[in-house]
Amino acid sequence: MKKILFCSILLISIIIAAGCKSKNESEATESSEEASVESSEELSGDIVMWHSFTQGPRLESIQKTADQFMKDHPKVNIKIETFSWNDFYTKWTTGLNSGNVPDISTALPNQVIEMVNSDALIPLNDTIDKIGKEKFSSNALDEAKVQDNYFSIPLYSHAQVMWVRTDLLEKYNLEVPKTWDQLYEASKKMKEDGVYGVSVPMGTNDFMATRFLNFYVRSAGGSLLTKDYKADLTSKIAQDGIKYWIKMYEEISPKDSLNFNVLQQATLFYQGKTAFDFNSGFHIGGVQANSPQLLNSIDAYPIPKVNESDPDYGIETSNVPLVIWKNSKHADVAKAFLEKLFEEGNYLEFLDATPVGMLPTIDNITDNPAYKENEIRKQFEQAEEVITKAVKEGTAIGYENGPSIQAGIMTNRHIIEEMFQDIISNGTDPMEAAKKAEMKLNDLFETVAVN
Repeated sequence: MKKILFCSILLISIIIAAGCKSKNESEATESSEEASVESSEELSGDIVMWHSFTQGPRLESIQKTADQFMKDHPKVNIKIETFSWNDFYTKWTTGLNSGNVPDISTALPNQVIEMVNSDALIPLNDTIDKIGKEKFSSNALDEAKVQDNYFSIPLYSHAQVMWVRTDLLEKYNLEVPKTWDQLYEASKKMKEDGVYGVSVPMGTNDFMATRFLNFYVRSAGGSLLTKDYKADLTSKIAQDGIKYWIKMYEEISPKDSLNFNVLQQATLFYQGKTAFDFNSGFHIGGVQANSPQLLNSIDAYPIPKVNESDPDYGIETSNVPLVIWKNSKHADVAKAFLEKLFEEGNYLEFLDATPVGMLPTIDNITDNPAYKENEIRKQFEQAEEVITKAVKEGTAIGYENGPSIQAGIMTNRHIIEEMFQDIISNGTDPMEAAKKAEMKLNDLFETVAVN
């Protein structure tokens, strides 16, 4: 605009005007040529993706998008490797020193800050802008925000809710439990008739006991971390929660659950052996695959509270992200593939791999007719509403005061699980065991950068 104004003001003759015009045309031509060169640059290079989508439909959806991407970009090769969530944590933490990490991967929310603290990831601001930053939930994006940089992109969301066998509630003339005491009484009544109410998982190769303790503590407005990011297992509410789950294990739960991981825990519900369980919408697919005859007899409800009149504090939300690793030699390819996953058709197909289990992280998808027409979503409309509300209210475990590496350490080192096993197997006093666990966690926290 300044050049046009300048030429207009100094317009003395047609020759000078023509000179200005010629200059502008020359600049436009150069810009056009540069854009042409840039658009003609072809993506090339081999990249590796790690993900933890071990179930067939999700794995197949990601592979289908990768196959199409490689067809569109013949000089690109994408190798996809699959690991369980627990194996993935071991894989990346041990592989980081040797450089044996992928170009792109999924991660658990609590792990991303650990990765950032290890200087293992690259910022994804530009990729987020290309997809459309305004489309994403700011809460989900901010889980991996450090200063002005975003180090992950949330692929899908889910939240922990209480799953219930509605047919068993009807059989025993029980209401849906709204408090922890009500859950105990309902489970106790069923146990007398040979039905497990709840299984309490405490395996030290997973963080399920941490998750269950967090349910209780968060339902009363507490946190497993203090505001200055210290472990808090000795407060009254934490002690109440520890004692509650010990009682539930000893009086209600199958004894094998002392060593259960998430899959073993979920399988009991999938097979119709427990009446209550805590999980996300993934339970629908699990029941459908294992006990399809029970699909009309399950539904989701809010997690119980200490007192029915307590406020809704929000429990556990997981915004499962994608990250790109700093060691990648072809970050441009990894970013382009990440963008491809969010193209509407690909993204809808991915979400349909586990309807209700995976909720979208970008706006307007739920208004798409193709999204609404899914039969599972129609059948479990109430469950999806409960989970959607829980997603909006909750945070990742330990993120109540903001993202922190301490939360990742707490969920990934299984010290709380060891604490529960110490109490049950050795008869250690809950307060004594909690003090030891607090000390271990806080010692680990001091080895990392101050939040």
